[in-house]
Parts: sequence; C-alpha cells; structure tokens
Amino acid sequence: MKKFLLLIIITMSITTSAQQILSPEALWKLGRVSAIGISKDGKSIVYKVATPSVEENKSNSKFYTIPVTGGNAVEIQENDTKDLVIDKNISPDGKYILSSQEVKTENVLGKDFYPELDKSEAQIYDGLDYRHWDTWNNGTHNHVFYAINKGSKATPIDIMKGEPFDSPQKPFGGDEDYIWSLNSKSIIYVCKKKFGTAYATSTNTDLYEFDIETKTTKNLTENNPGYDTNPAFSPSGDLTWLQMKRDGYEADKNDIIVRFKGMDINLTANWDGSVESFKWSPDGEKIYFTAAIDGTIQLFEVDFLGLSKMAMIPKQVTSGDFDVHAIVGISGDNIIVSRTDMNHADEIYSYNLKKKIWLQLTKTNDETYSKLALPKFERRYVTTTDGKKMLVWVILPPNFDKTKKYPTLLYCQGGPQSPLTQFYSFRWNFSLMASQGYVVVAPNRRGMYGHGQAWNEQISKDWGGQVMDDYLSAIDDVSVESYVDKSRLGCIGASYGGYSVYYLAGIHNNRFKTFISHDGVFNTQSMFGTTEEVFFNNWDFGGAYWEKDNVAAQKAYNQFNPINFVDKWNTPILIIQGGKDYRVCIGQAQEAFQAAQLRGIKSRFLYFPEENHWVLKPQNGMVWQREFYKWLKETL
Repeated sequence: MKKFLLLIIITMSITTSAQQILSPEALWKLGRVSAIGISKDGKSIVYKVATPSVEENKSNSKFYTIPVTGGNAVEIQENDTKDLVIDKNISPDGKYILSSQEVKTENVLGKDFYPELDKSEAQIYDGLDYRHWDTWNNGTHNHVFYAINKGSKATPIDIMKGEPFDSPQKPFGGDEDYIWSLNSKSIIYVCKKKFGTAYATSTNTDLYEFDIETKTTKNLTENNPGYDTNPAFSPSGDLTWLQMKRDGYEADKNDIIVRFKGMDINLTANWDGSVESFKWSPDGEKIYFTAAIDGTIQLFEVDFLGLSKMAMIPKQVTSGDFDVHAIVGISGDNIIVSRTDMNHADEIYSYNLKKKIWLQLTKTNDETYSKLALPKFERRYVTTTDGKKMLVWVILPPNFDKTKKYPTLLYCQGGPQSPLTQFYSFRWNFSLMASQGYVVVAPNRRGMYGHGQAWNEQISKDWGGQVMDDYLSAIDDVSVESYVDKSRLGCIGASYGGYSVYYLAGIHNNRFKTFISHDGVFNTQSMFGTTEEVFFNNWDFGGAYWEKDNVAAQKAYNQFNPINFVDKWNTPILIIQGGKDYRVCIGQAQEAFQAAQLRGIKSRFLYFPEENHWVLKPQNGMVWQREFYKWLKETL
C-alpha cells in the first residue's frame, strides 16, 4: 500500500513538473475567437479565429463553421461567410444594401484652401474635435450609403450628403450603428449631429430615420439628451435601443428602451444595473441582455409586457466566475454566446435556457491550456473605510504554496467607470502575471459597474478620494496573509489606473516597492487642456480649471492632482506611453518621467510612437510584456 501511494505521489510530481506556465510568447500565439453569426438554416455557427504572428507583426485570420449542437469545426473561406449568414445590411425585401464609407465634408488641410500649395502639410481648425482617439480630423466623416442590390454595378446613395457628422460613430462604431426598418422603406442610424467644440463637449447621440421614398430624415430620440445607441427591431417591429439619460456622462446607467404604440418603455428602469448588449427572443416575449454583476458579466432576461402596468424586473439567467460577452443568437432552447474567464480567452458556448446547461462549442486554445499549470483566482470581500463590502479578486500563482512568500501586485483598473470582471486581456493579463510568480490583488473599487449605480457613480469628481482608500484597504487586507511578502509590493495600472499609480506614489507611505503606469493621467489640469473628449473631464472633474468658484473642479485640479504630490515620490517607476494616444496625451507621461528623473528616482520611459491608448501590434505587444516583467524583476 505504501509503495502504491508513493507511486501516485511520484506520478503526480512528474505530471506537475511537466506542465508549463503561461509566458508572453505563449499568450501571443493564442487564437482570438470572434463569432460572425448563426447560419441561415440555424444549424451552424460561423466564426473567425485571428492568430497574431510576432514574426510578421500582424494577425492572420481563418474562418470556420461548427454545429450549434457541438462537433468538429470545418474551415471555410472568408467569402463563404456572406452566403452562410444573413446579411443584416441587405434590406428585408432584398432590394437594397447598406454600407458606409468616409466622405470629404469640410476644408481642413492647407491645400484645401490653397490648391496651388499642394505640398503644404498645414491643418486649420476653427473648433475642437480636431483629433479623436488616434486620428487627426482631415475633413472626412463616416456616412451611411444605400444602393440597389445589384452587386458592383449599383450606385451608392449618401443618406447624409453634405453633413459634417459621423455614422458609424468614431472611433469604434461599425455596422451596428445602422439598420433597415422591417418594411425596407427606411434606414435607422446612430449619429451625434454636433460639430467642432459642441461635438467634443457632448455625448448626445440620437437615432435618425431616413425615408428612402421622400429622402427626408427625422430625429427619433430628440427628447433624450444623452446617448441613444444600438438600434434593433423586435420580431413584431418595435424599435428598441440602449439609452443613457444625461448629456456628457459616458458612464451613465444604460437602459433598454422599446417604442411600443407610440410610447417609449424603459424595460430596465426598475433594476439597479447597466446593460452592455441585448437581443430579442424569436417570439418577441423576452429580451436577453448582458450586464456586470459582482465582478462578472452575466446573461439576464426581461419580459416584454407591452403597456401592462406590471413592473418589469430583469432576472439573472447565468451565474459563475466567468464573463458572458457577445450574444451571438438563439437556436431553439439554446442561446449562443462568447465566454471567458481570467485563465481562458474567449470561446463560443451554447447555454440551454431550459436545462441550465453549458456546452463549449469552440475549443481553439484548449490544447495550449491543457499543457499549462494555471493560476487560481479567489473572491475576497474587504470592508472599506466607509463600512462598505468590496469584492477583491486575488489571483494566485500556479502550483501555489501557502507556506511560501510571494511578491504581490496591486492592479488598478482603468475607466474610471468600467467593470473589473473575469476578462482575459492580451496585455493586462492576470493569468500571465500570476504565472510569473506574482500574487495579483484586483479590487472592485468605486467606479465599477456590477455593484449598483451609486457605487459606480461615486468616483466622479472624487478621483483621489474614497477610491484611493479602497485601493489601500484591498492591499492591506490581503497583505495580512502569510504568503504575501510585504517587503515586495508593487502597484500597476493604465489610464485611470495609471492616474491611480501616480497618485498612490505620493501617498502610499512606503507600502510599495515599485510602480508601473501606462497612459496614465499625471496632471489633471493639462489633461483637461489636451484630451479630445472634453465632456469626460467636464463630468468627472466637475468643470474647467479656470472656474475658481467651482469647488468640485478646484478639488480635481489641486487636491486630486498627482503632480502636487511628486515631492513625496521615493519609489522606482516605469512609465509607458503611446504616441497616438489623444485620450491621455503624451505630455502626461513626459511630465511624469521628467519629474522622476529630476528628482533622482529610478525610472524608465517606454514609448510606442505608433500606438494609441492600447498596444495592438504584435511586436510592440511583445516588447511591452518583456519590459513589464523586466522592470518587476529589477525593482521587485
């Protein structure tokens, strides 16, 4: 018996030692799965797998089908996808097809004004919105076109002719921004019909309807001052969309609105959450949607009761430590979605709504994961300084040994209003961090969806207030564990998370041994003067820095400004910045690096001239990973 037990132990030891850990190189070889849709016959799912090639510095894509009931994937050609899946851009009667393209609508370039100076590189602006995300305004805007569905011979007609507005919306809008009416007589599209400075200070997108016969356009949502997005029709023809109420607040509660018999019904008004995406059931009796809840993203449903006086209360359909992302479609009793968790990239799953059973359909990266010893993630609930319960994700290294001590990282999420859930990033990857031997502490601090709207909103105009206490409460609480090496704590983050790093560097009272800030806000005053979406800082800072009688604004530019605490910096810091980041501009990183260098603090500046607020090119991504862990090895 003793020999038998010894054999088991030896076998387990060999198996464990044979397993590898996730590396940056392995991470950048994983296939990235995205669903295209369900086939016209309802029997198959069509999807794409994009695999990065570090050598070629690009991603290569392949296309597949797989039965909705599960089975083997079959590779197809990209052109075949158009025949297999219903093309939403073709009108229901098949006569017309929708598309979008950039159109020159205004003079901006020097040569626009002075044709004889055609080699001039000048750009001339009379208002803001002169650049957005990672692109300068060159006088072109996205417009929606329709044409008779006769292939390449059709002449597209611009439904926004001469308008200096964008649909699809920049920078991330796609064909979800325009749809056909069910009778094929009109086109519904999303647009923020504001120009220049007015555009930069507002979030007021509306739904517009273009009548093909009369060539006229009307605003369908002019009474709502905030975002109106994601139009769709119910099976019975009721216009449905997502709506935020307040102008200038990009993180407002996102509700599902149905226009039924001339009335706009808010299906999620009685629910303390914010909708991410939705899809109607085929019978038109329910809407399924995704939303953040307690550190995850789950599937919900809400009944559509028409004009009934009964309150509509959404019900949570799925639960577990994973994120439900895109809703692909519904096939019988099964809803097809993409799903991920902190250890696994997106794959496509089927969820049986009656049996409550999951079925993983695509298994693109299963072979890779089967060879890896993966980290474990745990839920931990921490009491904050104001007596609230805060979820903190704790990610433990593979083959975790609680008798050992591990260097530990406090992760600061960006946003600032964004959920910290079971996401799988190809840059801020918790599984990769833990696999390099670090414990990761990731708090759901103030400003995160999934814990009620009040929790989410508390961060606005309070960037350096309660949320900083939340961060410190999280790291202090986890640091009581014997496996945490308190002498080796690091703090990392990007965007608002980068701001958090800069701010904590001045108030941490020697808790941390190293910092990493990527595209972080270092100086709130210069941030207000250079960022492209002015509405964001107007809302979150409370106004402009010159408004001396504005208490909230003055707090943002003084008490909550990291630049005012640099005299207390005493810790090594790595500063990362994208050259084409017009959200948090390069000056933020330059100011921070210059301050650190002139104060004699060990610091490094990692600059990506062609990257924006993210790092997207494979070789740049690999440099990012290598420098990230190189810095931690040097300083932690």
